[in-house]
This record gives sequence, C-alpha cells and structure tokens, in this order.
Amino acid sequence: MEELLTKFRAHLELERGASPYTLRNYTNDLKEFLVFLHAEGIISLEMVDQPLLRRYLAWLLEQGKARSSIARKMSALRSFYRYLTVENIVSSNPLETASSVKQEKRLPGFLSLEDMNRLLAAPDASTPQGLRDRAILEMLYACGLRVSEIVKLDLEQVDLEARQIRVWGKRSKQRLALMGIPAATALSVYLKKGRPKLLKKGRSSALFINRYGGRLAQRRIQYMVKEYAAKAGLDSSIHPHLLRHTFATHLLDGGADLRVVQELLGHASLSSTQIYTHVSQSQARKIYLAAHPMAQQERGEG
Repeated sequence: MEELLTKFRAHLELERGASPYTLRNYTNDLKEFLVFLHAEGIISLEMVDQPLLRRYLAWLLEQGKARSSIARKMSALRSFYRYLTVENIVSSNPLETASSVKQEKRLPGFLSLEDMNRLLAAPDASTPQGLRDRAILEMLYACGLRVSEIVKLDLEQVDLEARQIRVWGKRSKQRLALMGIPAATALSVYLKKGRPKLLKKGRSSALFINRYGGRLAQRRIQYMVKEYAAKAGLDSSIHPHLLRHTFATHLLDGGADLRVVQELLGHASLSSTQIYTHVSQSQARKIYLAAHPMAQQERGEG
C-alpha cells in the first residue's frame, strides 16, 4: 500500500501538476487512512467498502477533526481510488457513490483599504529588501497572486509597460495578471534599485531573490507578511492569502463583474469565486447598519 501511495504521489506531481501544498496534504491524509486500515486489520485496498468508510468517518470525528479537514481527506481518498481504478489496481471504487461531507461555510477574511495601505507602507524603502518586500506586497494585493505563483515568477514574465504579468497557476494553467500604477511603480523601483544590490555579481532568472541572490522561498514571504502586519499594528495572524481575499473583495465592492474576478484569480470554477459575493454582501450590510441613521432605530407606529 505504501508503494501504491508513492506511485500516486508521482502521478499527481508529474501528470496532474499538483502543487507542493496539495502533494503534502494528500500524502499525509492517505497515510492516516492507511494507519486506520492497519488498525482495522485491512490488508488490501480491495477490501475497502462503504461500511468501512463510514467507520473511518466516525473515527475522524471522534478525533475532533474539523469538517473542512475531513472533507479534504475524503477528497484525497476519492482521487486515490479513481487512480487505482483507472490503473486496474482495484476492481471497483467504493467512493463512487459515497456522499460528500457537508462543510461549515466560512467566509474568507479581508483587510479594509485603510489597513491595506498601512501594510503596504510598512517596508523600509531605503533598503534593497524593503524595496523587494514592498513590490511583493503590492503584487499580492494588486494582482491577487498566490504565494506559490509569486515565488515562481521569472523576469521574462513581467511586462512593466503593459502593466501585466504572465502567471502559471494551478495545474499549469496560464493567465494574465494585471497591476495598477502603484504596483508597477514599486516593481520598477525594486528592479532598478533593489534587485541589483541583492543579486550583486550573481545571475538569476527569478524575479524575487533573497539576500544571497537565490530565488526567494515561499516560507520567507509568509513570515515577511506577518512581520510587516505586526509592524503596521495589524493582527499578526495576517497571511499572504488574506491579501488575495482582499484583492477579490475590493474588486467586487468596486463593481467588478464576477466572471472578470474569476479570470483574474485563475479560478477554474465560478463557484470558487462566488464566496466573495457573500463577503461583499456581508460587508455592505455591516456598513449599512453602522452608517444609516435609521438602521438601528425602531420606527414609531402610524
């Protein structure tokens, strides 16, 4: 079973272009499933049936796993069994008719425009690292890029004149990310004054580099966002993906069409983008209740 898991991981990485994040989560989730099978005395994946799957779900719930976590584990299992079926490793797929786990709907958070401006102003523009970090923050917000997309960017993908970037997203899907004048300016200043000092005499095709001249790591950007959030007096739990949420929410608040936002985010399905309409409506209600003079008052009869 461990050998099959290794082959499945290779299939996800090489044939489906899964991200390192997906590979890690799916591998861990499936290893946990194998532990459960061992405890149940199951020695073959062919022996897995729906009663066993129900016991697995009950086992996960007993451990206090969140529904979102359980849903992801079942998604990993579905994908694994589809692979096993296609490769004729198992004769049937027990998850084919299994119902999905209902998740609690959680709206993504986002920053206000005021807080976003405070975060963007946090880096020290007098240092090469500060110029680089300001450009990264601007692009996370102005372009709605994922951190994984930021770290993979090469110089040749950037067109400053057109203020656009060719981005390779999930499953190697290409899209154009657009940026406004502030983001383009920050990136231009970094390229002229910050990057050469970080690169020194080295050579690299990477757009964003570390102080040693190598490609900047994803973990470093995650830490950097938290660091600047604390410096700006914001919640230290702020993470890069929150800036992507902020990008989408501010676009919709500004009147952008949902399908345009879908394209800019690189979402394969419109349903993935629609959650931001709920955020926007929620924000509209909050503003209405706070701002309208009659919103909090009861009307007299007659």
